[in-house]
Amino acid sequence: MKFSGKNALITGSSKGIGAEIARTLAEFGIKVWINYRNNPDSANKLQEEIESKGGKAAIIAFDVTDEKSYKQSLELIKESDGELAYLVNNAGITNDKLALRMSTEDFMGVIEANLKSCFVGCREALKIMSKQRYGSVVNIASIVGEKGNAGQTNYSASKGGMIAMTKSFALESGSRNVRFNVVTPGFIETDMTSGLKEDIKAEYVKNIPLGRFGKPRDIADTVAFLLSDHASYITGEVVRVNGGLYT
Repeated sequence: MKFSGKNALITGSSKGIGAEIARTLAEFGIKVWINYRNNPDSANKLQEEIESKGGKAAIIAFDVTDEKSYKQSLELIKESDGELAYLVNNAGITNDKLALRMSTEDFMGVIEANLKSCFVGCREALKIMSKQRYGSVVNIASIVGEKGNAGQTNYSASKGGMIAMTKSFALESGSRNVRFNVVTPGFIETDMTSGLKEDIKAEYVKNIPLGRFGKPRDIADTVAFLLSDHASYITGEVVRVNGGLYT
């Protein structure tokens, strides 16, 4: 896969899907910036793993909900590498409960962590990329941002907002040769889904045409493609990676 840029920041990348995205981009020769909020051991382990295979990795710790820190971190990356070529907004949280029991604080906490942080990242990245006249951003949303899910009113709202916001950024940035796309994963084998009981997993799988949960690499490969030059005429798109569960 061909890439014009040389570096990428992946938020929330010390573990799970974010870590797999970092591994995959590093395989293609991209210097990856591993972001974490409170898991330095996992970030250090991932950096060592990538570098042991000949890849380039650096660690940058900040909380994506801290607007000032997010902005400063992007500037630091640009100053360090001379560019900010790619951004993957992957960090996010859940706080599930039925809407009737969900407080306004429960709702807004997830909106702040998922949607507001993504907006700040996109906005600040666009400022840098506009001057470069190149760059690509991929936002990791969710299948529930398209179809909703009981018990996840706040999460689905944050991810649905992310989808609409990505399309708007794409419309504003195209003339500057900066692209914005969004990936909506379905059920993926991560720490979050590993805690599900086997009978519950089996019920979910019954509704997935491909008959299985996805792998983190399924998401990572899609992200890599969207960032790469092979997707140079793709912007404002929603790419569903859900095994056919929602089309």
